[in-house]
Amino acid sequence: MKRKKGYFSISAVAEMFSVHQQTIRLYEKEGLISPKRSEGNTRLFSEEDIDRLEEIIHLTHTVGINLAGVEMILKLQKQVSKLQGEINTLFKHTQQELTQESDRRKQHIAATTRRLATIKEEKNKKKIDIEI
Repeated sequence: MKRKKGYFSISAVAEMFSVHQQTIRLYEKEGLISPKRSEGNTRLFSEEDIDRLEEIIHLTHTVGINLAGVEMILKLQKQVSKLQGEINTLFKHTQQELTQESDRRKQHIAATTRRLATIKEEKNKKKIDIEI
């Protein structure tokens, strides 16, 4: 069963973080958050918006980073996340190739072992025939 996503009004969000609504509007104006809008043009904040806003407020109020710094941090986090995804894909692909190569080598070893066993058997038969 899929849970319905909830949306929060700007007043609820402002109260949640003990910040003024104008602060949240400023973050939106600066492009740091992008809440959805209702048909009546009311801002609707999703849980993802809330998480992002929490990070922005932490960086600005607690750490003391200005909005330009916050923007740079968020962009870098996005790039790191993208690169991590690419690395994960590369590792997965490499692991598949290594598994395939390992399987090919095991098959080759098994075939070579069977051939050697056959040669050894034939050699032993010839040796027995010569002794008789």
